[in-house]
Amino acid sequence: MNLLARIFRGRAAGTLQTLPQPGRAQVRADNGGYVYPLDRWARVDRFLILGSEGGTYYATEDRLTKENAVNLVEAVREDGRRVVSRVIEISESGRAPKVQPAIFALAACAGFGDDATRAYALGEGLRRVCRTGSHLLTFCSYIEQFRGWGRGLRKGLRGWYESKTVRDLAFQALKYQNREGFTHRDVFRLAHPLATDAERAALYAWIVKGDVPGDEHASLALLRAHALAKSSEDADAAACAQLVRASGLPREALPSAWLKEPRVWEALLPALPMTALIRNLATLTRVGLLTPKGEATAGVIARLTDRTALRKSRIHPIALLAALTTYKSGRSARGSATWNPVPAVVGALDAAFALSFENVEPTGARTLIGLDVSGSMSSGTIAGIPGITPRVGAAAMALTHVRTDSDVRVMAFADDFVPFAIGKDESVDSVVKRTEALPFMGTDCALPMVYALEKRLAIDLFIVMTDSETWAGTIHPDQALRLYRERMGIPAKLVVVGMTSNGFTIADPNDGGMLDVVGFDTATPALIADFARGA
Repeated sequence: MNLLARIFRGRAAGTLQTLPQPGRAQVRADNGGYVYPLDRWARVDRFLILGSEGGTYYATEDRLTKENAVNLVEAVREDGRRVVSRVIEISESGRAPKVQPAIFALAACAGFGDDATRAYALGEGLRRVCRTGSHLLTFCSYIEQFRGWGRGLRKGLRGWYESKTVRDLAFQALKYQNREGFTHRDVFRLAHPLATDAERAALYAWIVKGDVPGDEHASLALLRAHALAKSSEDADAAACAQLVRASGLPREALPSAWLKEPRVWEALLPALPMTALIRNLATLTRVGLLTPKGEATAGVIARLTDRTALRKSRIHPIALLAALTTYKSGRSARGSATWNPVPAVVGALDAAFALSFENVEPTGARTLIGLDVSGSMSSGTIAGIPGITPRVGAAAMALTHVRTDSDVRVMAFADDFVPFAIGKDESVDSVVKRTEALPFMGTDCALPMVYALEKRLAIDLFIVMTDSETWAGTIHPDQALRLYRERMGIPAKLVVVGMTSNGFTIADPNDGGMLDVVGFDTATPALIADFARGA
């Protein structure tokens, strides 16, 4: 006997999820179920944070990208300055796993916006979103899809180069010499930046012609060190390491042969940015620098678990989850490289994930978390990162809430219930492994509310982590919530955590007790806590 038959006691159970609710503005999702469409601006946020790389179970990457691009252009034409401001805000706050969607959106603003929007995008937007040479070259590869190289674009690019000191610009040009088929030399030939002093002129000559600057240009010592490294490619490891320590050369500027030497990596470690450190943990282990009792290992663990350093580096939780998943496996997700994981490093990555969500405060609410583990959640990837499917990401996010709040129940669902208690001391790796072992089935996102009502559970806050592709139930999720409120006399709230950048949600946009947020936005836990408290 199904739960709804007992709950409704002969009354109509609601509307089948394969039919629209009468009088409500619902749309048919790709799987045949009816859900609510995201408004234009909520979908812009989802795209900026999650992107569309990897697609979903029901939509290919190309189709999802096209749909998001069309929505983005419509938003730019409606209020371009608002889009640019949103791009800047999300990019600077480090809320997105990757910067590419923000750069793409900025290029769209520079291409489709009105005069004021284009000026804002190519001025302040370009300087604040494209913070590195890599970001700038990526922007140049995108902008050609939207417009030609007119005066406004050339002026904006010149402004980016001129806004940086000679020393900083030399570092950026050396570290990020090419991206997406563009080099700084290509940009110079199109934008024609002008040198205002001798040192800048020497730097520009290196970018365009490869001329190594002389000793009289003190700010360009890094370029001379790079030339020396290229000419000393066969030097012994000790000499290579000494040059790295003395010059501060970044990893990207070193001959590839040097990057097989543990001494060189040891020299790089003190100045290695947090993101680069995390990306190279496997390499550091493979070359023999990270060992179970090594001194370098202790230093790396201390950095990975330093909350201040993590916040300052803006390392995103999804990057840490991806690093944890890959490093623990001992095998590259994209290549054939293998290594023996150091257990203490695995533990440090787990701790770093817990520390990476900013402002995680208890909600103070009696909470039920529903993890959608249906078949569609096992397809596609979050931000295009191998191995991090929406169901893996949802499980990891659930652990964050369990560790923070004192009254949290967790259940997994598809078209039925799957027990899924999570311990506060459980590791991310353990939770993810258990999620991957769950059965793949259809989707009924009403089940958390139906289950709570059937069991007479006192719940203040339902959190459903899903792709909103629900179709298998005999009552819509928002109907089930309203029924729960009525029967239990509790003004329960619903937070829908969207794990993909499709245009759907199960939250009724006209109900102030329902909130749609983006999964793996670093601001999500704080937003949920504020919503639960009525802030």
